[in-house]
Amino acid sequence: MEMRHASLLIEIARCGSFAEVARDREVDPSWVSRTVAAVEEELGFRIFQRSTRRVALTEAGDVYLRQVQVSIAALDRARDDALSLTRGPLGTLRMTSTVAFGQKVIVPLLPRFRQEFPNVDIELVLTDVNLDLVSERIDLAIRLGPAVFGDVVAAKLQDTRYRVCASPEYLNMHGRPQHPSDLSQRDCLRLLLPGFRSLWLFRNLDGGIEKVEVKGGVMASGALALHALTLAGMGPALLANWLVDDDIAARRLVDLFPDQRVTATTYETAIWMLYPSRSFLPKKVRAMIDFLKAEATSNWRQWA
Repeated sequence: MEMRHASLLIEIARCGSFAEVARDREVDPSWVSRTVAAVEEELGFRIFQRSTRRVALTEAGDVYLRQVQVSIAALDRARDDALSLTRGPLGTLRMTSTVAFGQKVIVPLLPRFRQEFPNVDIELVLTDVNLDLVSERIDLAIRLGPAVFGDVVAAKLQDTRYRVCASPEYLNMHGRPQHPSDLSQRDCLRLLLPGFRSLWLFRNLDGGIEKVEVKGGVMASGALALHALTLAGMGPALLANWLVDDDIAARRLVDLFPDQRVTATTYETAIWMLYPSRSFLPKKVRAMIDFLKAEATSNWRQWA
């Protein structure tokens, strides 16, 4: 079986649709169907079970493609290693990040990365869904949260700190809360996620923790929307440092309790870089990891 046909089968297995793969490749769907049928005839077993709505792997197809993926990955690594000896890191780097962190932090860095590594193409998948690194062909994932577990390699990029912020316009109109407990009487902006809706935890310099119940008429499912609402003066919000520190420095937002550590879930949360293999790290992935670490060290020191 030709390599291009193997890649086609893997793509179909991931998408679950002949038509979707045809659209992505800009080819006729009938060509995809004929190619799959020819490969199945050559192999002597069916790879896919077809229905009117969905295409799924047969048991034999699943076993076969798992091994094929390993072989293709090995060939890709061999090619990249050989070419990298003379051309440096190259190939397509498929990475994923949460929507907010990707748009706020990763996207502005990509022009400089591409200038430094022009032979590395980027596929950036922004989603708040934790994609499976293997089935989605993800080379590098940026995840936010506590310690990461599972069959992946995780490296901490930066600790995360949260701030309770409000705009100067809001404070001019409603006054500045003097104590965390004052927030229970305010119309706060809240993230529409379990654990973030009703309780914020404040830890003072002595280590004492105060639990503050919060309420408010506006909730948003994304941090970017919550950030925009805070800038618009609609109320105080709990937001990550990487999202608001530039605004605080520019006085577009005010950190209401700079001497307190604040969280809605746990104080031990961070930004993590995840990749699927401990045995081999392509040079293109190593280039991005080192690039992000250098950025974190030189430009994000104030986040600590």
